[in-house]
Amino acid sequence: MALAVLRSRALAGMSAPEVTVEVHLAAGLPSFTLVGLPETEVKEARDRVRAAIQNSKFEFPARRITVNLAPADLPKESGRFDLAIALGILAASGQVKGERLGDYEFAAELSLSGELRPIRGALAMCASAAGTGRGFFLPAANAAEASLIRSTTILPAKSLLEVCAHLAGTAPIAPYDTGGVSPRLTFDNIPDLAEVKGQAPAKRALELAAAGGHSLLMSGPPGTGKSMLAQRLPGILPPMTEAEAIESAAVLSVAGRFDAERFGQRPYVAPHHSASAPALVGGGGVPRPGEISLAHNGVLFMDELPEFSRGVLESLREPLETGHIRVARAARRAEFPARFQLVAAMNPCPCGYLGETRCRCTPDQIAKYRAKLSGPFLDRIDLMIDVPTVPEADLATRGTGESSAVVRERVVRAREAQISRQGKSNALLGPDEIDQHCLPDCAGAQLLKQAMARLDLSARAYHRILKVARTVADLAGSQHIGGPHVAEAIHYRRGFA
Repeated sequence: MALAVLRSRALAGMSAPEVTVEVHLAAGLPSFTLVGLPETEVKEARDRVRAAIQNSKFEFPARRITVNLAPADLPKESGRFDLAIALGILAASGQVKGERLGDYEFAAELSLSGELRPIRGALAMCASAAGTGRGFFLPAANAAEASLIRSTTILPAKSLLEVCAHLAGTAPIAPYDTGGVSPRLTFDNIPDLAEVKGQAPAKRALELAAAGGHSLLMSGPPGTGKSMLAQRLPGILPPMTEAEAIESAAVLSVAGRFDAERFGQRPYVAPHHSASAPALVGGGGVPRPGEISLAHNGVLFMDELPEFSRGVLESLREPLETGHIRVARAARRAEFPARFQLVAAMNPCPCGYLGETRCRCTPDQIAKYRAKLSGPFLDRIDLMIDVPTVPEADLATRGTGESSAVVRERVVRAREAQISRQGKSNALLGPDEIDQHCLPDCAGAQLLKQAMARLDLSARAYHRILKVARTVADLAGSQHIGGPHVAEAIHYRRGFA
């Protein structure tokens, strides 16, 4: 037949809309035309497909070839349409049977030798294809991540020849084991909290952050252990559920960073302070997830926080509240999940040694340095704590603090209590849920009233104090929020010395 119709998938944010690949062969001078709003990578498929077909011992038809990628108003990018285009040409020229093409979807980039190369977004594409009843041909290197969607039949192939042999019925490809990859619950590669010497108050704040999912900002001189503490937060967080692991894996798949060996481990992302706003929140001509989305269900550590540009920090305000980010461009829009746990570190002044004899920073310099963090941004931070210099006596002794495993047990118990009570962590509670689950007793309410007046706190800060107090009570195993719980929560809102 002179016309072949196949199905593939495009990527639009975290969704993968269906794309119909139509290949038509007509008489006339040999030519190869691609239509359907293809990007440069798709246009280059003409040369890849021609070489792959010839090196797979098929004949490339010397006819007028027209390939249409429908719908025409959906931009197409990357080389994931190579396999579908090549099979369409072979089917339209009668070299491959086309009767079974409608039973499958195809997505793979072709090498010049005809081998299938891995693509981005295989997990998102298989999730969108679930329920269609069609099998999905993918490169063998993408099979592990795609198998996480158990309702889709994954057919892993290594070359164009293997796919053609399957369609011809001479060498069927066995479906990949769709049992999926089990989340890894090991914490072997995460530094242990016991290695941090001293800093008991900071460790307590870190435990509260882990138990309730709260954001944390640490301030202190250089070398006091702020980065060490942040690196050890993933080791005391509760293990990921399978749903959380798949969500994080889908984002990594769209970004081309999926690693089956790390499936189920909490992401830890630490962007440099020179990162731009699109790099952090996502964007580009073809919107891709940024660092905050790569940290979905994990930790985003921002060291040297005031050194980030003001625009970058302000762009975090929406995702900190909503848990997702919308990227809008002139021709495209995309939405990515961004439910990350923010941990940030900063110096108390530009030189870092405020209060010491070697500090030469003027009051104006200090004020300008701290003014880089706006009030609305700081209002969204649950816990703020000073991390002072570690005494020499503590440095000279061997670390004897609690290990991450011991702290994690308490964190898991507190988080389980939250899930049992309200179905989510304390940091995610809305105003109505705060009124239902976070009301303190009379002593706590009176203490909070005084703090609101003396510290001039906003309504957002009021709610965040209540959520932190609820976490303090959960770690203590208390059903009720008392004065001591509220007092500790207020302590983390008083700012820095």
